[in-house]
Amino acid sequence: MFTIAGVSTLNGQTKVRFANDMVGRVKMLVKSGHTNIDLYELPEPMSKAEACDYLRHGGLKIMQDSKFAEVIVAAWDKYHPSVRVKVAGPNLEDLRARALAKETV
Repeated sequence: MFTIAGVSTLNGQTKVRFANDMVGRVKMLVKSGHTNIDLYELPEPMSKAEACDYLRHGGLKIMQDSKFAEVIVAAWDKYHPSVRVKVAGPNLEDLRARALAKETV
């Protein structure tokens, strides 16, 4: 469970960040060379999925930046497994059966 969530950029790559201590996290990010640090205190302790929901739908200015919004939506997709779509392809047995059928023709 996290009490802080937001984004930061390191080496041109922006990611969603989670923490429990705002000051400590900002110090660590700055020391590591992060830029564009935009963290928010969450209204209550939240999981990563809940924090992404809050960042997306909490009326925060962070979603007005298209780059940040894109990263937050991607994180939201990552942390919401019930929304994931699993694509089923042919299994190994189906492929073998097809190969054998072609050989016999």
